[in-house]
Amino acid sequence: VSAALKEGRVTPTELCQRCLVLIKSTKFLNAYITVAEETALKQAEESEERYKRGQPLGTLDGIPIAVKDNFNTAGIETTCASNMLKGYISPYNATVVQKLLDHGAVLLGKTNLDEFAMGSGSTDGVFGPVRNPWSYSKQYKEKSVPKSLSEDKESDWVITGGSSGGSAAAVSSFTCFAALGSDTGGSTRNPAAHCGVVGLKPTYGLISRHGLIPLVNSMDVPGILTRCVDDAAVLLGSLAGHDPKDSTTIQDDFKPFELPNLTDVSKLSIGIPKEYHAPGLSSEILALWSKAADLFKNAGAKVVEVSLPHTRYSIVCYHVLCTAEVASNMARFDGLEYGHRSDMKDSTESMYAATRREGFNDVVRGRILSGNYFLLKQNYEKYFVKAQKVRRLIANDFLKVFMSGVDVLLTPTTLSDAAPYTEFIQEDNRTRSAQDDILTQAANMAGLPAINVPTALSERGLPVGLQFIGRSFQEKQLLTVAKWFEKQVQFPVIELEEVKRHDNGVFQHQKSASFS
Repeated sequence: VSAALKEGRVTPTELCQRCLVLIKSTKFLNAYITVAEETALKQAEESEERYKRGQPLGTLDGIPIAVKDNFNTAGIETTCASNMLKGYISPYNATVVQKLLDHGAVLLGKTNLDEFAMGSGSTDGVFGPVRNPWSYSKQYKEKSVPKSLSEDKESDWVITGGSSGGSAAAVSSFTCFAALGSDTGGSTRNPAAHCGVVGLKPTYGLISRHGLIPLVNSMDVPGILTRCVDDAAVLLGSLAGHDPKDSTTIQDDFKPFELPNLTDVSKLSIGIPKEYHAPGLSSEILALWSKAADLFKNAGAKVVEVSLPHTRYSIVCYHVLCTAEVASNMARFDGLEYGHRSDMKDSTESMYAATRREGFNDVVRGRILSGNYFLLKQNYEKYFVKAQKVRRLIANDFLKVFMSGVDVLLTPTTLSDAAPYTEFIQEDNRTRSAQDDILTQAANMAGLPAINVPTALSERGLPVGLQFIGRSFQEKQLLTVAKWFEKQVQFPVIELEEVKRHDNGVFQHQKSASFS
C-alpha cells in the first residue's frame, strides 16, 4: 500500500477514510475501544501534504495503524479496558507510538484487550469481548454446521485469543495495516495465531517499554501485528533501538534491514523441541507441525529434535513471577493521582480499598492477592526467589540449544484453533491463561525473539499458526526464515463480506501484500 501511496493511486486521506468506514461496518467485532477519527484525518492530511511536496517520511508515511489500549497516547484516552482508567488521558505518548507518528503513520485508534492485559482471550475487559473476524468469514461459515436449527447464529462466534485480541482482529479485518500489541506471556503471538496474522515478539530490550502500562516489567515487550512478515520487519525497523527513557533498552544503534529472499535453506539448522508436544495439543496442529518440519527437511535444511527440559516448569514459574510483579505494579492505582476514585469518605484506607474494589475486575484482584502472598516475608524465598532460579534454568536451556548450532526453533503457537466464546468462558481466566500460554510463555522468560506465522486453516476453517523462536537480537535471521516459510505455505486471505462491500480496489492491493 506504501507503493500505491507513492504512485498516487490512492491518497493518505482516502486510505484513512476507507479504514474508518470499515471500522464502522465491522463495529460488531468490538476490536476498537476508541476511534480517533478527527486526529487520524488530520494526520492523513499532513501526510498528503508531504506526498504532494515529494517528501514522504518513509514507508510508513500515511499508513493507517492501530495501538493496543495499554500504550499511552497523548490526547487520546488510554483505558487498559478497565474501570480504573476509564476517561484517563495521558499527557505523553509511549515511545513506540511517538516513533510511529514520527514516521508519518496515521493512528486510527486504540484497540480492545483483556483488562490490564491479563488474559488469553480478550474476553475480560470492561468493554466486552472481541470477536474473531474469521467467525464471519466465508471459510468458517462454509465449514460450521449449526448444532441445531434453533441454535442462535449469534453465539457461534469464536474468540480472538489475547490479550492483544483487538489489535489482531483490527489487522485481520483490514481496518488497519499494522497494529501494536504487547507480549508478556504470548499476548501478541496467541491472538495472531487465532486471527491468521503475523505476530512478532522482539527480543526483550530491543524496543522501548516507556509508556507501555506495565504488567510484568521483566517480561513485557511491545509486539507487532501485521499481515505479512516483510511488514513486521518494516515496523521493527522504525521502532527498535535505544531509548534514554527506558534503561532496559539496548545501548547500540539498531540498523533497520530489508529481508532477503532466502533461496537456499541448506545451511539452516531448525530445532524441534520435544517438550512442546504438550498435553492438550490437538492432533491437527501436531500434524501441521510435522508437515512444517518436513518442509524444511525436504528443502535441504537440517532438522534436529532438541530438548528444553525445564519447559514444563515454565507456567508455574511464570505464575509466581507474574503475580508478584503485578502486585507491585498495580499499587500505583490508588485513586489519588489518576484514574477512578471511590466516593467512600470514611478514611483514606477505606477510600483506597473501595477504589480498588470498584476499579479492578476479579482477575486483576486475584493476581494482586496471589502476588502479595508470594511476596510475604515468610514466602519470599520459597516462591519468588525459587521462581527466579527456575527462570534462569529455562533461559539456559535455550542457550544450550542455540550453542549446539541450532539457528531457529520451530514450535506450535497454540494448542488448538480458536475456541467458540461460549465454550471459552466455561473456564476461569487463570486456568485458561495457564493452558493458552504454555507454548509461547518460555520465550518471554528467556527474553528471546519469537514470531507467529499463519500456516493453514483448520478443519473448522479457522487459522492455525506456527511459532519460530530465534537467538537473542537475531531478528533478521528469525524474520528471514519466517518469510521463507510464509512463502511456502501460501496462507489464504480471509474472505469477509464487509470488506468486499467497501472494496474500491485498494484492498485488492492487500491481497498481494497478504499470502495468496
